[in-house]
Amino acid sequence: MDDPEIRGLQTVAQREELLLAPYAMHSRDSAGRRYPEDVQAYRGPFQRDRDRILHCSAFRRLSGKMQVFTGDMGDYHRTRLTHTHEVASIARTIARGLRLNEDLVEALALFHDIGHAPFGHAGEDALNECLADVGGFSHNQHALTVVEEIEERYPGFPGLNLSFEVLEGQAVRVQKASSACTPLLEVQVVDAADSITYDAHDTDDAMKLGMVSLDELSSIPLVGRMLQRVRQRHANLHGGLLRKALVHELIDCQVTDVLMIAGAFLSRGDLRSADDVRRSEFKLGPSAELAEQKRELEAFLYRHVYRHPKLLAVRVAAQQRLRAMFAELVRRPDLLPSRFRGRPAKVGLQRSAGEYLASMTERFCDEQFDRYFHGSLG
Repeated sequence: MDDPEIRGLQTVAQREELLLAPYAMHSRDSAGRRYPEDVQAYRGPFQRDRDRILHCSAFRRLSGKMQVFTGDMGDYHRTRLTHTHEVASIARTIARGLRLNEDLVEALALFHDIGHAPFGHAGEDALNECLADVGGFSHNQHALTVVEEIEERYPGFPGLNLSFEVLEGQAVRVQKASSACTPLLEVQVVDAADSITYDAHDTDDAMKLGMVSLDELSSIPLVGRMLQRVRQRHANLHGGLLRKALVHELIDCQVTDVLMIAGAFLSRGDLRSADDVRRSEFKLGPSAELAEQKRELEAFLYRHVYRHPKLLAVRVAAQQRLRAMFAELVRRPDLLPSRFRGRPAKVGLQRSAGEYLASMTERFCDEQFDRYFHGSLG
């Protein structure tokens, strides 16, 4: 490319040749996009994917969707959007340490939860029940539908026209058990970062909201070990600073563990290309010891946080509203907004109603319920 406006600038291929490991996914090896577009020498395909995801409507709506705790419980805890940014941050750190493609990792991280319904997994369960006769509902699958069909941002094609590697990475999340080949390391990094993130920030949010105490959590081996580290360094730390230091240690411990395990394997040189990764059986993740400690922490969080009476009450109420709204939308498709009016001819009325509900923020969902559907619960 000899454009005078970019002559002398480092190209994507030159930059990646300097920075990326042989086993990373290089932009030059991308399979491209469903709808061909001009290549930019200074901005790689995965950076463009990252930008498209960041600017799309579904991504912005993540700010109005709960991660675990609802907005009326305060404003400290994570939303689906802040969770996504934390995953991206941790995933980039791991990717840089392993010399992977950070642009691809960030695109995958920003994409990974874009298909979530309002009210977290409670909302997903309700929609899965409503759509049982037409294949159910999966937020991972819905994310693909959003970026391939529902988003309207470009005149030349539907959706965002993301690269095949980003779509493939999300498809792996849909078909984890049946995937025929090993995912790219960039895909595996995002899964690891997701696990690291929610273990740490769900612990943080639960303590901040008073659902569990530090004394209760300290009985969990992983938390107890990290708490001991903090107190060795800061003997007189208390309150919020102690909680935040503990969360920092939880993240740092897990990231370091993943990097050490993966780094030791990758340094052997067995994987010399992204295709080698696909043909291998290597799975990036924590050591066996840390994996067991994570399972103990997650079991504790499930019992004492995710099944907390306050959250269960929210879950039941949200699911009742979503079921009522779904039934009424199927009965009265004229309530679908204009951008969903053409969907029934393509995917059926039930699926269209489910997609519309999945797109809603929690505030908008409550507003629409009060405006149009309140009587349907009676």
